Amino acid sequence: MGAMKPKHVALAVLVAAVWGVNFVVIEIGLDEFPPLLFSALRFLAAAIPAVLFIGPPRVAWRWVIGVGLVLGVAKFGLLFVGMKAGMTAGLSSLVLQSQALFTALFAALLLSERPGRRRLTGMAVAFAGIALVAVEYGASSPLAAFLLAIGAAACWGLSNIITRRAQPPDMFRFMVWVSVVPILPLLGLSLLVEGPSAGLAALSSLSLPGVGATLYVAWAATLFGFGVWGYLLREYDATAVAPFSLLVPLFGMSSAALLLGEDLTPLRCVAAVLVIAGVGITSLPPLSKWRQGQSSAPASAYSPMPIAQSLAGAVNSSTNGAKQ
Repeated sequence: MGAMKPKHVALAVLVAAVWGVNFVVIEIGLDEFPPLLFSALRFLAAAIPAVLFIGPPRVAWRWVIGVGLVLGVAKFGLLFVGMKAGMTAGLSSLVLQSQALFTALFAALLLSERPGRRRLTGMAVAFAGIALVAVEYGASSPLAAFLLAIGAAACWGLSNIITRRAQPPDMFRFMVWVSVVPILPLLGLSLLVEGPSAGLAALSSLSLPGVGATLYVAWAATLFGFGVWGYLLREYDATAVAPFSLLVPLFGMSSAALLLGEDLTPLRCVAAVLVIAGVGITSLPPLSKWRQGQSSAPASAYSPMPIAQSLAGAVNSSTNGAKQ
């Protein structure tokens, strides 16, 4: 499909920036809402009113419900609770990239995909980076928050596998319906765990930062980000678009340092290099495949955003079908 046009390169960088800054915005939202309630509001704002103007998801409802529970309830619930417990925005954006490792692990266990030597090497490099984060973070912060973020990454990896099995032909429509599923479970968990008084207090004292954070994570990070990424994947090969996703933790850590005053220690920078390099080795196709304009990696490994990952698979599948 040729090299990406400058305006499309700018769009890809913009989406990576939006997704990276999203972790800072989540931190702001968690100052205004209890974590489970905030997660429920995020999906409510993403699904309504979009769900009223789209058709059915075009896949079996079990896949919609499965991804909604694993990604929406488990992954985002664990992430938001972990960040509320002390996991910083910058490190969260980095640690969540271990979802690529869990995706490869679940693919081996559930889909019988045997990782090759290159992928195993990438997993080892990324794991070394995560271990450095654990050592530095655990020395001065609650280890439980770090483990919650790791749990969120694991749930993300599992949701990638479910989405791959679903093979939705229209990922934007699929993800809007997926956003409907977690709303009631998260509201129920919020009532049970956080209590109705905490939720009512937050809702009765709505502030501009709280509303802005909710709309950002729902509309900018979800609808805009996923929509633009899907458009780019329709215009270009996944191998051209996928590398831009590796900019997400860079934007996440740098924006957290600039806007929240988080420290960028040398150890964290080394960890970031290892994780990003490992994810790149694990997820991106080898150089020989790049030259052919093809991809040997599963679509679920292309990006730190599940909709983008599966969009790559859906777009590539439809393209290959059209050629045949």
